[in-house]
Amino acid sequence: MNTSILSAALGAAVLAVSLPAHALLAVGAKAPDFVLPAAQAGNQISVDSKALRSKGPVVVYFYPAAFTPGCSVEAKLFAEAMPQFAKAGASVIGVSGDDITKLKKFSVSHCQGKFPVASDAGLKVAKQYEAAGAFGFAGFASRVSYVIGQDGKVVYAHTDSGPQGHVSESLKAVRGLVPKL
Repeated sequence: MNTSILSAALGAAVLAVSLPAHALLAVGAKAPDFVLPAAQAGNQISVDSKALRSKGPVVVYFYPAAFTPGCSVEAKLFAEAMPQFAKAGASVIGVSGDDITKLKKFSVSHCQGKFPVASDAGLKVAKQYEAAGAFGFAGFASRVSYVIGQDGKVVYAHTDSGPQGHVSESLKAVRGLVPKL
């Protein structure tokens, strides 16, 4: 392969990874409800976003793939912050296109059993949330986090491709919610 073509391809890949993803569900939009197979603490479970939402706000975060550097950092940061999310009355669900076998391992090693990670085969849910295949990475979810209020509406969306801000910004949004009387 010509070195200039290789350089151009590498440059395009670096640019795509460094650009933020773009979440298109607007604040105030109705968030799609979903039921997906998931893993928590190494066990297969089913996660129902509507059922979780009945208990409080839900953070739904999409990530490209378990055991990749950025996704590993993000999962560990969410795990560390789970006591703070719980104190604010919120649940957290991680969603990727990974299979359940891989997620069982990831739920133990990186999520520390503290929240479920769901398997979205074919990225059907990610597509509903406008969180699939950004920048031509077909087959992978984009790094997008949503905070969904108990009324089912998007309260906050975060689309930065770096994993660090997803936890702190989602927590800030959850803490900003005022319980509806």
